Amino acid sequence: MQAIVQERYGGPEVLVSREIEKPGIRDREVLVRVRAAGLHIGDVFGVRGSPFPVRFTSGLRGPKVGVPGSDIAGTVEAIGSAVTRFAPGDEVFGCCKWPSSGACAEYARADEDTLLDKPSGMSFEQAAAIPTSASAALHGLRAGRLQAGQRVLINGASGGVGTYAVQIARALGAEVTGVCGPTNVELVRSLGAHHVIDYTREDFTRGTARYDLILDNMENHSLADTRRALAPDGTLVLMSGTGASGLGLLVRLIRPVVMSPFVKHSLRRPLSNPKREDLEVLMTMVEEGALRPVIDATYPLSETAAAIRYIETGHARGKVVVTI
Repeated sequence: MQAIVQERYGGPEVLVSREIEKPGIRDREVLVRVRAAGLHIGDVFGVRGSPFPVRFTSGLRGPKVGVPGSDIAGTVEAIGSAVTRFAPGDEVFGCCKWPSSGACAEYARADEDTLLDKPSGMSFEQAAAIPTSASAALHGLRAGRLQAGQRVLINGASGGVGTYAVQIARALGAEVTGVCGPTNVELVRSLGAHHVIDYTREDFTRGTARYDLILDNMENHSLADTRRALAPDGTLVLMSGTGASGLGLLVRLIRPVVMSPFVKHSLRRPLSNPKREDLEVLMTMVEEGALRPVIDATYPLSETAAAIRYIETGHARGKVVVTI
């Protein structure tokens, strides 16, 4: 099968198109003929092998398999002997078994429990854009214990996680403020944000508004400055951890968790791993019209490196998808 592979860590230039063996499957696994692969910033980390902790999953010295991506949508090609929920020909979406099998390939293997039936009215590209980013948004808002009527601010509201967070928070009954660049103001407003802040014109950490929950996808302000925008009993959920390296990154990741018991605000850094039950919740929102994927750009499989490079710029509006 044709796949995008890397033999070493580095920038997008290490990705090459190559013929590799089709993955085998075990009893409770499904072989999917991939039609679309959704990419996100975590895939950039996997290609670069940085921040270093990603190597504990992808391989310490080099990539274990080296096919990027985990979010897939496609058609069931074959099933293991113990699979009961799917049959060959079914249209599915979810997560493959990265790093042992990556999404940017003609075929990928997945656990039965990490896949759902693709809705008939949704394209493969739309379905592939959902699993990791929408789940992260849901998990972040849950970590913040968002309640109806609360004031929530989404920093980085036009990105892959942010576009979903705005919609989910609105669906849960929150008063939503989105922070984004000037070219994305109308997009964020169209997703349901009650208020939109153009960060080039206004710094939310210097304003007078106070929020019950801040979901920070950017972490581009100091912890002290961001906390200043919280209500006295507010919660700050940190989703990024980027913007530092080495020991500085470790401090950035751990410091809020250590500080939280000793300050008036609740500081949280949730871990997000897509699960079937969460995807089912998200699909209910999709079917009710409360949630829709925002796709900035699609790339053919041969241009996966360009897709990774674009995500790395930090300027993608919503999701980037590779078609196979």
